[in-house]
Amino acid sequence: MKNVKPNARPAVETEEMPEVDFSKGVRGKHYKQYRASMVTVELAPDVAQYFKDSAAANEGLRELLRLRGVR
Repeated sequence: MKNVKPNARPAVETEEMPEVDFSKGVRGKHYKQYRASMVTVELAPDVAQYFKDSAAANEGLRELLRLRGVR
């Protein structure tokens, strides 16, 4: 019998992805539109301590808007 590691997982067959041709791609084609739709906000340290990431900050702001009747 072959030496097999006790926690070894069996090999999984995967399908190969088809090749994608990026030769006619344009770098940064949608960059301006993307940047125009983004807003960057810097939180003060005393406020940032309550939010672990941007998703949490967005959730908190949405809740505040809901409570104020804006949304």
